[in-house]
Amino acid sequence: MPNTSLEELQTEEQRAVLDTIARVRKCGLEGTLSLPQIVVCGDQSAGKSSVLEAVTGIPFPRNDNLCTRYATEISLRVANKESISIRVIPDSTRPLTEQATIKAFTESITNFGELPTIMDKAMDVMGIGNTIDTDFQAKPRAFARDVLSIEITGLGRPQLTLVDIPGLIGAETKTTTKADIALVADITQHYIKQNRTICLAVVSAATDYANQTILEKVREVDPKGHRTLGVITKPDVPPAGSGSEEAYIMLAQNKDIFFELGWHVVKNRHFNERNATLQERNSLEETFFRSSNWKALPKESVGIDALRYRLSSLLFDHVKRELPNLRDELELRLSSTKAELEQLGDCRSGAAECKTYLTKLSLKYHETCKAAVDGHYEGVYFRQNVDEEFALTSPSTLCRIRAVVQKLNASFSETMRTKGHKYQINIAEDTGSASDLDDPMTLATSSYPKKLNKREALGWVRKALLRNRGKELVGNFNPLLIGELFWEQSEKWHKFALAHLDQVSQVCAKFLRKLLQDECREDVERRIWNSRIQEELKARYQAAREELALLLEDLCSYPINYNHYYTDTITAARQKRMTAALEKSVQNATTTETIYPHKLSPHEKTTVDLKQVVSGYSKSMNTDPNMDNFSCEEALDCLFAIYKVSQKTFVANVTMQVIERHIVRGLETIFSPLYVSNLEPAHAEALASEPSAAKRKRAYLEDQIKKLEEGHEIFRSVL
Repeated sequence: MPNTSLEELQTEEQRAVLDTIARVRKCGLEGTLSLPQIVVCGDQSAGKSSVLEAVTGIPFPRNDNLCTRYATEISLRVANKESISIRVIPDSTRPLTEQATIKAFTESITNFGELPTIMDKAMDVMGIGNTIDTDFQAKPRAFARDVLSIEITGLGRPQLTLVDIPGLIGAETKTTTKADIALVADITQHYIKQNRTICLAVVSAATDYANQTILEKVREVDPKGHRTLGVITKPDVPPAGSGSEEAYIMLAQNKDIFFELGWHVVKNRHFNERNATLQERNSLEETFFRSSNWKALPKESVGIDALRYRLSSLLFDHVKRELPNLRDELELRLSSTKAELEQLGDCRSGAAECKTYLTKLSLKYHETCKAAVDGHYEGVYFRQNVDEEFALTSPSTLCRIRAVVQKLNASFSETMRTKGHKYQINIAEDTGSASDLDDPMTLATSSYPKKLNKREALGWVRKALLRNRGKELVGNFNPLLIGELFWEQSEKWHKFALAHLDQVSQVCAKFLRKLLQDECREDVERRIWNSRIQEELKARYQAAREELALLLEDLCSYPINYNHYYTDTITAARQKRMTAALEKSVQNATTTETIYPHKLSPHEKTTVDLKQVVSGYSKSMNTDPNMDNFSCEEALDCLFAIYKVSQKTFVANVTMQVIERHIVRGLETIFSPLYVSNLEPAHAEALASEPSAAKRKRAYLEDQIKKLEEGHEIFRSVL
């Protein structure tokens, strides 16, 4: 295998610098980082492959009608053993089955003469030349996005990568379609837009360069020509002294289309010279530039030997300039890849790993949940994005579940106090309630109590008294009357208690789900929630409903009370009526007159007639001749007293026996290390195992991190 021209691509200093890139590339980072390379690009049949062959010494197949049909990456490596390895890198958009088939294609040869045969086999693997449509009139596939990778190793090889890409096509033909034209343009764009690529923009002197698309393409991605070297081929085609030759010579002198890297001219072999050796080709080229009008160009701008040296210098400067940026990009990519892997959490490929993962997760979950239930908010988890308004819709509010439950319990207690009774009775008013009943708020909101004055309230009680009349003496009431009045007055308790239970149950479920979402990945969260937490919450809710049903069932029985608050309330009500009667009697017996003493300022004199006070008070306290009125007032006093006592007891029972006992207490035990320790290995794996997509992503990220870390170590040793 000839390698003289390959060695001439670099000096020792250049080889030392490019060795760093070669070692980084060998880590497998070509697809991760944009690495320095030389891309030979141009229009169809511009002579690209001939230039690449002359530069590298590798005999690439050439076709006068159609050149390269796919991208070919030639990776040159330093090694003690001479070898040529060929493989095909499939297009990532192909189906997985096709990718697997293409990846399976690998060949190793020892002689460049075998390369054309191998490349034909590669075309078959890529499907080039095959019809890809069920319509037999369809044209066969002419190009592919797949990449033929040729790795050449041996002593004295330069450390760089050269890429030959398909030539740009100007028009549709019987062998190419519009889709082929667009595909080749996309392939070209993919390579030349990479900012670490040196573009060898090849134009053929056989046609007008103004019509060669590649010049427009490279100037779009590299307007000032910082990384583009123009290469003119077939300089012997324009007739000597013709305007076409003169135009191309001016182009080579950088006087028309300006590239900062300039232009270079090489002479390709004619068709009848196709069997000439590289040495014979170089000799013919040297003779041409010595005897033609092209001799006006500087020697460093003509000939393959000068191009080889020029490429060596350009690539060296380019790589040396890009190395620091490449190192920074590698560091950034390494950091972001590690962060992405960290988001996947611990590896969960087997039962043991899954159980270890679940144990760690449950321990953290248990500790955070217990702190929230106990109201200990010292942890970082509770101090993130705190909502000062403490709105129940805020995620940060839900984290403080004990405070939320306390707030809901207080709200429930207030609702029971202000809305729990069916009737709002003002015993001091005899009239005036009718207008209150027409209040829009009262009528529109059924949860608000209906307002009754004293007369209406006594009327309500009287109806119940008549329905419950027993053998008791007139002026007394059946003790069971209090029960009937109480049941009607407290008929909304069931609705408010159930609404409170539902609300607390919902916020606890939201809290647990948010905590689980914050601590683990979505797939694991979904499994744990569906198979464990959701079912446990349903059981807790059902138990709470049953407990509430027992409390409501107790309310259906006659009220039982041993709290002295009951008698205290009755006594207070009676004393309040007596006090009101006394105040009214005193007011009626009080007279005020103005006195004008001799030579003194006038003043008022107030007189209270005690006999009138006693008489008025006695009359007001005299028993109503309607004995049912007396019974109704007594019954109302008893109702007020037992309602207050029972209401306080009911609120306490709901918050303690229903909410605390069945909903809040022990939330942290639902998913705890104890639960995980009792899981069967298969169950643990079913809960925590990674999906296939996540496993593939983890494997990919771990492989990327390994490669990037290898590249990181290489840069550490060099820079």
